[in-house]
Amino acid sequence: MKTHQASHIPIAGMFILILLCAIWGANVVAIKISIQGIPPLLAATLRSIAASVLLVFYCLMRGYPVLIPLRVLGHALVIGLLFALDFFFLYWGNQYTHGSRAVIFLYTQPFWTALGAHFLLRGDRLCLSKISGLVLAFAGLVPVYLSSSPSLGPLHWVGDLMLIGAAVFWAATTLYVKKMASEMDINHYQCLFAQLFFSIPLLALASLLFETGRPVAITAPVMASLLFQCIVVAFFSYLVWFWMIQRHAVSTLAIYTFLAPIFGVILSGLFLGEVIPLLLWIGLVFVATGIYLVNRTDSGACDSV
Repeated sequence: MKTHQASHIPIAGMFILILLCAIWGANVVAIKISIQGIPPLLAATLRSIAASVLLVFYCLMRGYPVLIPLRVLGHALVIGLLFALDFFFLYWGNQYTHGSRAVIFLYTQPFWTALGAHFLLRGDRLCLSKISGLVLAFAGLVPVYLSSSPSLGPLHWVGDLMLIGAAVFWAATTLYVKKMASEMDINHYQCLFAQLFFSIPLLALASLLFETGRPVAITAPVMASLLFQCIVVAFFSYLVWFWMIQRHAVSTLAIYTFLAPIFGVILSGLFLGEVIPLLLWIGLVFVATGIYLVNRTDSGACDSV
């Protein structure tokens, strides 16, 4: 059943979106804490398992279809593969770089999505506003990359590149779902289930290949951060996001995503004790402004080029 999508978001809806962005910004902080005791790919596997189980129970209680029809199983497998690659780079890359850098590189996703959409999606061409946003976001990566901190390890550039890879595969997942939407004909919950469930064997295999023999040290902060990723991020926040999508235009909601890296940088400083250099703040401003411009959909300012 389709619902009317309003372009205007009430005050309560704005607070919900701000809360979601805070949760998504905190996700990188939670990953940094959890991988101190659990190998990163194992943590990503556990996250997908727990979130899949919670999603199935929720959909069964609400009467929503969640299992993937056989006719779209191929698409579901592709979605799971792209999602697994996204989280492979997201979790493993966080070993090498700071959370404040990771969240900025990760949230270049709208940059890659807009760029890919220009070539892959009919009717979603680049326009002056989007091009300006892409240029600003890309320019913002330079000061972020050049920023340094005494606690940055020598391999931080590996982590930075992995987080960019995570952003690219996140964008690829979005573009694939958008392009194949008419063929798949599945609801939001089935799409989320496909991402979570079919990523499990791939992430588990990667963990076996790269992390066998690595110690596991479960502490209260490690367990709390993992539960936060499973319950609050992968389950609660996505359900609320889909609930908002059903009631408001996606283009209007997307503008708020520029807040997520801002929250991520601030929370990394507060909870991880990371020093946030001036160059990183400058890069954050450029990237956040670029995300805003890429997502801005004022038709008068968005003529195709």
